[in-house]
Amino acid sequence: MKITVLAGGVGGARFLMGLVSELTRTHPDGEGGSTAEITAVVNTGDDLWLAGLRVCPDLDSIMYALAGANDTERGWGRAGETERVSAEMTAYGVGWPWFTLGDLDLGTHIARSHWLREGLTLTEATARLTERWSLGVRLLPATNDRAETHVTVADSEGPLGADPVAGATRSIHFEEWWVKHRAALPALAFTQLGIETAHATPEALAAIADADVVLIAPSNPVVSIGTILSIAGIREALAHTSAPIVGVSPIISGAAVRGMADACLRAIGVEVSAEAVARHYGPRTAGGLLDAWLLDETDAAAAAALSAAGIRTSAVPLWLTDERTSADLARAALDAASA
Repeated sequence: MKITVLAGGVGGARFLMGLVSELTRTHPDGEGGSTAEITAVVNTGDDLWLAGLRVCPDLDSIMYALAGANDTERGWGRAGETERVSAEMTAYGVGWPWFTLGDLDLGTHIARSHWLREGLTLTEATARLTERWSLGVRLLPATNDRAETHVTVADSEGPLGADPVAGATRSIHFEEWWVKHRAALPALAFTQLGIETAHATPEALAAIADADVVLIAPSNPVVSIGTILSIAGIREALAHTSAPIVGVSPIISGAAVRGMADACLRAIGVEVSAEAVARHYGPRTAGGLLDAWLLDETDAAAAAALSAAGIRTSAVPLWLTDERTSADLARAALDAASA
């Protein structure tokens, strides 16, 4: 069985961990792994160059989580981190003082940047990084091209020494909006710089085309899944794959499961609800994305209307509190695909 998952950071990581656990149980290879092939096509819109290093937050969060090396308390970075190098960088006025990179994490960024400067693609560099870990998942960036997500916000500062100009806006990197401002600045628009020339990797397209099942992780539908879908070739590949496509809601009872997806949805005029996100993705029969959709039991009232709209919908427990609940959700997603 070949399973391809479209995923962003922490939500994608938790879902993938459950998928690995479930398939190791149901498709064991006799060596503690699974005979199933799992590939994750991962959002790269959060990526950035910082202090001369290429940082890929979603790829790294998923890699660390699957390797069992992530900091589960903070939700990002490596377990057992120190931050001496970041402190020195701040003392020299280099980088973003509010975007702290741990010393172990910096080792990843240094290795990646070294390989990129040697001429490797991001896909090739990611393969080298993941070789040291036993992940159970092949990680693929959605694109090797640079297409970073920026957020347009109101410019409340204005020129130095002058009053702000009414209606003026400025564009900031998504990580600045997300980490520094905690999404408190109202977003006027999300854009991917360079998206006009960015193309999906051949590996990502092949993973979608060859899949027996395609799953959409409960990741941010705007800046994670939405960014993947905006890359040339991805939507076309999804439209033509023979695999059923099943999505998992990142919204439970009108609130984001994790992160600030609610702020992102409001910015693009989509209601913060499991039903609205499903309609935003759309039924595959009408040119959209989904064959089936999983929402939480607390949102079960929306299932009938979505099913009538062409998206077969099931209500199941969505809270990923531990490995068992994550595996149960993965099982529900696979059952929805087989149905």
